[in-house]
Amino acid sequence: MIHRDSSKEQAVSKVIVITGAGKGLGRALARRFAADGERVVLLARSQARIEQVAADIGAAAMAVACDVRSPDSVRTAFATIAARHPRIDVLINNAAIYEPFMIEEARDDQILASLMTNLAGPVYCTRAAIPVLPRGGHIINVSSESVAEPFFMHSLYRSSKAGLEKFSEAMSRELAPRGIRVTLIRAGAMMDEDSTLNLDPQVRKRFVEGNIAAGIDFRVRPISHFKSVTSAFRALIDLPPDVQADFLSLHARAADR
Repeated sequence: MIHRDSSKEQAVSKVIVITGAGKGLGRALARRFAADGERVVLLARSQARIEQVAADIGAAAMAVACDVRSPDSVRTAFATIAARHPRIDVLINNAAIYEPFMIEEARDDQILASLMTNLAGPVYCTRAAIPVLPRGGHIINVSSESVAEPFFMHSLYRSSKAGLEKFSEAMSRELAPRGIRVTLIRAGAMMDEDSTLNLDPQVRKRFVEGNIAAGIDFRVRPISHFKSVTSAFRALIDLPPDVQADFLSLHARAADR
């Protein structure tokens, strides 16, 4: 259970909506911001998972089941949020599907899930959030270092994240007159103690060998901890109102450097 200073919450707490909050970076962000005294709204497809995260955090957290691939699910989720929080301060579009595959072999559902979760999902959530974001509100979209690197078996993941980056650029211009900031974070590899990449052994073998052939060996590349990355999000949210950060690139480094 996370304990917070209630007087601080009354004075300065923000309402922060986080998609993909049931695990990984989204869960780490929710825990960090709640510990800082903010109020967090956790969105994820699994109601049971986000309810558990919310229960661990305590009264600062609200769990709302939401499939970002569905515009109706997003509308319903934001209506539920509005009933408790008529105004939100920050939207973090973090939910994503990461699944290496070759396009020639890809199933229809794999293609649709990647495109709808990684690109359409942030679009739907941004559209729903704009009416309740005040001047000074902030949208943070989470992209991937794979946009700039030739990772093997990442064609759809890279393409969907590249689309998200262009969407962020457009939203930054579109929302500037309303005083809403938009920031794109291009993030590197991250994990925590619960992280697993469940790949078929043959897919894993092709993935590793294909990337080595491209000059990328994931077996020796450094990996950041999710908790470490949350500090960058904290810094962005705390920027003075006369500062804009359009793009931030984060990548892992060896901890002993």
